[in-house]
Amino acid sequence: MCKACGCTADLDGLSKVEQVKASSGHLRGTIASELGQNSDEFTEDTAQLLKFHGVYQQEDRDRRKEARARGLPKLHMMMVRTRVPGGVVSPDGYIAHDDIAGRWGNGSLRLTTRQDFQLHGVLKGDLREAIHSINRSLLTTLGGCGDQERNIMSCPAPVSDPFRTAVSAAVSDLVRALTPSTRAYHEIWIDGALADTSAPSDEDESLYGEQYLPRKFKTAVALDGDNCVDVYANDLGLVARSRDGDGLDGFEVLVGGGLGRTHNKPETFPTVAMPLAHVDASEVVAVSRAVVGVQRDWGNRTDRRHARLKYLVHDRGIEWFFDRVQERVDFRLQPPRPLRWKPVDDHLGWHEQGDGLLFYGLYVENGRIADTAGSAMRTGLRRLVDQLRPSLRITAQQNLIICGIAPAERAVVQQLLGDHGISPSESLPNALRHSMACPAVPTCGLAVAEAERVMPDVIREIAALLDELGLGDERISVRMTGCPNGCARPYLGDVGFVGTTLGKYDVYLGGDFEGTRLNHLYAHNVRLEELARVLRSPLTAFRDERQPHESFGNWCHRIGVDAIRERHADALAVAS
Repeated sequence: MCKACGCTADLDGLSKVEQVKASSGHLRGTIASELGQNSDEFTEDTAQLLKFHGVYQQEDRDRRKEARARGLPKLHMMMVRTRVPGGVVSPDGYIAHDDIAGRWGNGSLRLTTRQDFQLHGVLKGDLREAIHSINRSLLTTLGGCGDQERNIMSCPAPVSDPFRTAVSAAVSDLVRALTPSTRAYHEIWIDGALADTSAPSDEDESLYGEQYLPRKFKTAVALDGDNCVDVYANDLGLVARSRDGDGLDGFEVLVGGGLGRTHNKPETFPTVAMPLAHVDASEVVAVSRAVVGVQRDWGNRTDRRHARLKYLVHDRGIEWFFDRVQERVDFRLQPPRPLRWKPVDDHLGWHEQGDGLLFYGLYVENGRIADTAGSAMRTGLRRLVDQLRPSLRITAQQNLIICGIAPAERAVVQQLLGDHGISPSESLPNALRHSMACPAVPTCGLAVAEAERVMPDVIREIAALLDELGLGDERISVRMTGCPNGCARPYLGDVGFVGTTLGKYDVYLGGDFEGTRLNHLYAHNVRLEELARVLRSPLTAFRDERQPHESFGNWCHRIGVDAIRERHADALAVAS
């Protein structure tokens, strides 16, 4: 293997995806020529390369059974994911995505748990124009998916102070330093397709090499004391430390987080990131590139299920990893310093920015901005953006922050939201406020169960149960995914529901609200209609036995999930 770029001359034994990447000419492949073909789908190899460009090829799974019965082909469509560093969106950027959703998408916008935009239902023939429109708004889909640095997350609160300003500048530096250098993206989507599919000889892709990374690579930047971005779930976590509350002192570097796993494959598992080092603010780009370089050169390229950075750290050890990073930088890595977290702030409701203006954190259930029978959220937000021209920020909880509101405009915002049936964030039950679900069926090809479409009923049933037990004011995070890959970070929640097959879920308990600890399996293959009821017994015991100010997740962790399961075995027996 070439230690300069991570490529290998001999592709024998490597995964099929590695071979596709190596022969792609820095992500060109045959994307350009296939865009011009009269078909509704891309070839399998090109679909793999499209991920690097922020595109997933999907099918409408709701229509799959009907299509099979009628002998019709699959209905292919594309999901386009825009990379939005720190979740910061200009009014023009929001308008561009809203326009695409209405013109070429399925009529909705999806905010993600990594502060991205997702557009579902874009057809192949509309793909180039849709991506071109996104770029005209000064955003990009490059890095939205694929085996490269994904969207870099950071705290979205638009608070004006020297510390946050310095952190924002560091995030921008990281984005520039970790974005691929290939010109393929601009050639295909912006400048127009080129017939030559090889990479120009002068194109420098020294960070990623010919094969890019073994798997996706996720980075988040948290603020000292505020883990609103779930920093421990990332391959690379950076925690910004303030200097006496005024300015940026440096970063704690965490490595090896990741929540994806595969059912019935115990060699795959979720992990939280481990402390690696402390670095000065001026060193954060270099150490981040070094971490990426170690993963590029040493990560597993034969088995994609074992290719994330977390497995490299697990297999080799944190001391080995520290030494490999130290070899790549020209400064001494400092020992990591202890971290202490405050309760996570979801930034919902009205807040002062510190510059005389206000921001409003708007709850968006499961991140879906759409017009429904109960709420014209998409129409209302578009009118608000057209009228007030605020900047916006996507949160790691799939919500939206409306920024830069003058105090005199506060009533206007409230009126616009109310006129379109958009409930105030302040009126939400805590269970809804702290819940998340991934899209799952019908668009995600990996989903084995529903998530976003069933979570509203499940979480309202849980909210009613909490009210009945006198626990309605508790902060309990509930997260649901339609497969074990963990996009909604279910393994960090106080409660996690993970789809196992259609209509059934594994139930996890014992994470903590601050996102620093994994939860544990409580019940296997629980029927959808039993999810709320299976929580009644542990919640009742929590109410009766908790210590002062103890959270539900911490109570589960203290008592032990195995012990709780043994106590309530009879109730669990009827839920599966």
